[in-house]
Amino acid sequence: MAGHQRSTSWPSMAHPNKTEMQEALQSIVSLISTPAAATSTIEVVCDGLRRLGDVYSHIDEAICLHSNHNQLVHGKKGLEEEMERSLQVLDLCNTLQESFGDLKMTVQELQMVLNRGDLPVAQIKAQSYARLVKKAKHQLKKAASSKSSTSSSSSSHEDAWLVSLLTTARGITVSALRSAVELLAKQMATCGVSKWSLITKSMQKRRVSCEEVQLQALELGIVGLESSLEKLFRSLIQTRVSLLNTLSL
Repeated sequence: MAGHQRSTSWPSMAHPNKTEMQEALQSIVSLISTPAAATSTIEVVCDGLRRLGDVYSHIDEAICLHSNHNQLVHGKKGLEEEMERSLQVLDLCNTLQESFGDLKMTVQELQMVLNRGDLPVAQIKAQSYARLVKKAKHQLKKAASSKSSTSSSSSSHEDAWLVSLLTTARGITVSALRSAVELLAKQMATCGVSKWSLITKSMQKRRVSCEEVQLQALELGIVGLESSLEKLFRSLIQTRVSLLNTLSL
């Protein structure tokens, strides 16, 4: 049987997308890396999250392609450990999906109170936004504390590259989400809502009109993040299901 022949083991049957997946991950790192943070935008992070979703889809294809090979389960402990840690990323994605929804609603409410000219309430809404961002940062900090903790010593030669790929993708996912939250905080800060009480009434109307445009852009950015994160979340779930199926063989 093909599954019992050494010539059909994973290393000698390198998936045609293996190199492309590794290169794709590196391109995402370059896209959202710290040196580029100053020029990064929410749209750029959205693109990075979508690309991550694509990479996970390719990983899923690779797992399914080789799921009938006994070599995969010979050294499955490394894969099991990575799967356990992937739960934290899934929880993080789920939490941030809720956070993005709350942030979007807050921005919408902020736009409405600004349209009414109620600056004191606008400041309260801006403070609510800041608290939501702080909560999201706390969740990211918890995830980041364990993103690099992995053990490949128990992984077989056949599954080592897959464990490495999953670990790298997990770390990049956390970094991309951190960039998203940081940018959401920065964009609200540029609106300067908390400083409006210091502006003279003659200037307020002009400022409100300007900030409404910025808030509309922020809302669209959050919508984009919601969509990109949803795609990534679905890919993560499917990859996990495929791994569970493979490891149960």
